[in-house]
Parts: sequence; structure tokens; C-alpha cells
Amino acid sequence: MKTSGQRIKQVFLLFLLTLLLAACAPQQIDELPTAQIIVLDSPQFTITPSQPGTATPAPDPYLDYTIEALANRQYGKGELIILEPLTETPEFTRYLISFPSDNLVISGFIDIPQGEGPFPVVLVLHGYVDPVGYLVETYTEPYASAFAQAGFIAIHPNYRNYPPSDSGPNLFRTGFAVDVLNLTAVVRHTAGQPGALQLADGENVFLWGHSMGGGVAQRVITVGADINGAVLYASMSGDEQQNYEHILNVLSDGSRGFPELNVPEDALQRISPVYHYERISVPISIHHGNIDDVVPLEWSEDLCARLQELGKEVECFTYRNMPHTFYGLNNDNFIQRSIEFFLRNMR
Repeated sequence: MKTSGQRIKQVFLLFLLTLLLAACAPQQIDELPTAQIIVLDSPQFTITPSQPGTATPAPDPYLDYTIEALANRQYGKGELIILEPLTETPEFTRYLISFPSDNLVISGFIDIPQGEGPFPVVLVLHGYVDPVGYLVETYTEPYASAFAQAGFIAIHPNYRNYPPSDSGPNLFRTGFAVDVLNLTAVVRHTAGQPGALQLADGENVFLWGHSMGGGVAQRVITVGADINGAVLYASMSGDEQQNYEHILNVLSDGSRGFPELNVPEDALQRISPVYHYERISVPISIHHGNIDDVVPLEWSEDLCARLQELGKEVECFTYRNMPHTFYGLNNDNFIQRSIEFFLRNMR
């Protein structure tokens, strides 16, 4: 007969056995959902882990205006087109023209001498005129006429932003220079071929620039256009800070020049021709009146000295009692000196 202690021991052993059997029994587990993987047919982004010190530098907002950038791009797509006759004289016929400059259409006029040609070419670059009310045949028209009478094709571009030309960017007047660089290349590429420049001598192309046009010519020859020589007449400076301080404080009563003067100094040095005159490789003829109250005579004197110091081929003339635009006998002498300079430097 079992005692009370034996019964308790037996019950306890049965309880332990029940627990062991329960632990070994299979457990019911709810089925987990299958993970879904989505594959993009055309990935739109590539994520690259950032690395210390490899941040992408901000683009240079002034790069396109620098002498180096202008020198490294292409010019001269398209052709010069005659639109309609303007004037006919015994010595030459004047036509309204257009030509492409990047994505713009630039207007102007061309004087073509009477005769069989080929005729050397002079690009006549006008100075500042208020674009409001601008006329295609502006104050430089007599110079173009004189060159045509002397046997040169004279091409007078209006530049961008001068009606009826298209409008376009022009900080530091680099847009004007681009228009002239494109025109120069068009003349070189299409001279002697059927069309408006069939009578042009593409081996002999010159620049003539007054005031602002002289500043444009400075940039063009510093960039390195394929020309034979340049006449600079009462030219603006090759130092853009000097130019725009003068424009702001003297020439425009504070209405023009702010954007250019807000450019950092290091960018101004890359943009201004004065810091790159060593690039010039063509003869230059400089002319200035000693009572010019628009552009200081000292600017031409400084340019002449710098070019001489660099060993460039340059001639310099000062005209007594002449203002910003010459007149009378001094003007006649200046025109004759320009023509003689062109003739001496023909290929």
C-alpha cells in the first residue's frame, strides 16, 4: 500500500513528464508573407556615396566672357546676305545686309566698289550710339564711303541690340566682339564664292574701330581673329574696370556700368584685353585727338606704350586740337593714313 509521500512523488513525476512532452511537440507557426522585390526597368538615378573633399565646384559665371574662352570657340557659320540696295554712286553701291552671329541675325550695310575685284575688305566698327532711334547708316558712314572710293569693300555691322539686328547677351560688350569675330570668319570663308562676297579678297581683311568700336576691335585682335591689321580711332580702354568706371561716372550719369563693375577682380583680369596684349599678332595704327572730352587721350598713349614694350608692330598719332570725332584737314589726313596702313599690310 502506497504511502501519502509516495503518491505526491508520483504526481510530481507525471507533471514533469507532461511538460517535457509538450516542449517536444510540433508548434503551429503562422505563415509569413513572401517578400516582394520591385525591379525598375530603366533606373532614373545613380546614387554615389559622397566622399570627403570631392564636392563639384560651382560653374564659373564669367567663363564665356574671358579672352581664353573666346579664343577657343568656333566662328563663322553661315553667309552674308544682301537684302536690298540702299545707295548707288559712280564709285560703289551700298546694300543693306544681314549675317548670322551664333543664333542671332545681325544687320548692317556693305559698300562694294564698282569694278571686277577682288577687293580687300575693311570692317568699319562704329562707336556708342543710343540704340533708341538708331539708323543703319550712322555717323561712321562717311568713313565707309571713303574706303569704298579707295577700292575697299567696306562692311559696317550694326552689332546685336542695334535695330534691326536681333537682341542678345552683351556683358562687357563681348557680344559685339562675337558679332565681329563671326563676321570676320564669314568673310574669310566665303570670299570669292558666288554670293554677296564674290568680289571680296579673303586674304586681306582689316578692322577699323572708333571709340566703343575701337574697344571691340581691341578684344577681337586680342582673341586672335584672322585679320591683317587694325586701326584704333579714339579707342576705349582695354582695361574694363577703367572703361566702366568712366561709363558710369562720366558718360552715362550713373545709368550704365553697374553690372560690369560688380564682377570680381580676378574675373576682370581674365576678361580685360589689357592683361592679354601679348596675344596680339597683327599691326596696329592708333589715332587720338588731344582735346577729346569723351575718351581720354591717355588711354591711347598707354596702349601705345604697352604695345611698344611688348615689341608689337604699332604706330601712334596724336592730332592737335581734335575732339573725339575729327573734322577738316585732320580728318582727311586720318583717313589717308588709314588707307595707307591697309595697303602696307596687304598680303
